[in-house]
Amino acid sequence: MSKLDQFKVKAQYVLPKHGISRAMGAFASARCGFLTQAFIRWFIKQYNVDMTQAVHEDPRHYHTFNEFFTRAYKPEARPLLADHKELAHAVDGAISQLGPIHGDTIVQAKNHDYSLTTLLGGKEEDAAPYLDGQFATVYLAPKDYHRIHMPLDGVLRKMTYVPGDLFSVNPLTAENVPGLFARNERVVCHFDSPHGPFTLTLIGATIVASIETVWAGTVTPPAGPRIHSWDYPAEGFNAVELKKGEEMGRFKLGSTIVLTFPKGMVEFADGLEPLTPTKMGTVMGEILD
Repeated sequence: MSKLDQFKVKAQYVLPKHGISRAMGAFASARCGFLTQAFIRWFIKQYNVDMTQAVHEDPRHYHTFNEFFTRAYKPEARPLLADHKELAHAVDGAISQLGPIHGDTIVQAKNHDYSLTTLLGGKEEDAAPYLDGQFATVYLAPKDYHRIHMPLDGVLRKMTYVPGDLFSVNPLTAENVPGLFARNERVVCHFDSPHGPFTLTLIGATIVASIETVWAGTVTPPAGPRIHSWDYPAEGFNAVELKKGEEMGRFKLGSTIVLTFPKGMVEFADGLEPLTPTKMGTVMGEILD
């Protein structure tokens, strides 16, 4: 690792990451006229953002940076290609890691792993269905589409907010900060599907100003001081049922998701490995039941 990379990693331990992130969030949600437009145009050029896929291609349509960053895509740009026996990619991004969960241990990067139980909020009963199961971690880069969609039909049974740090989640940090995804602020969503349970965890990061779900709106900020969970019924008035391909949440500024599945429920598609690009709605794997 170069000296510059070492500095980038070490600086994150001392910087006021929550303060920086909330300040960025305030700017991203503000209507700052020319300043907002200039920043959007700089961002598009800096990260080579393809605006032709957006419902509104003209940057002038967006009055805040958040409106631009969470822009909707044209339906034909992200068709649902996975059929009823296939797992769909939930996001645009790139595979960080995927494969078997070894007991309670998930691989983060070379020489780094972390606890499944800790990731999901610390309760053994929440982690039990996924011991020795399968996981996939997907990183969303700044240029990517930042809405998160369902990989399977699912009924929400529980949502857990877990307070934590806000380290960057880019590949450099993932390779050098122990337990990164289980120490950052996150929102864990537990679903029942026709094929078995699964979890979808939205990981916070430096300058990720907001994590939202379609059923609860903004979950964070503000950051809470302790873990908090909400239970949802399987059916009835307050039930949350989402079909494969439907939007379930979004990041206001980029981050990472982690999916977990029970042993024997899914088999990931051939060729998926770290750095493989992902496109929402395309086939991620096969459902085995």
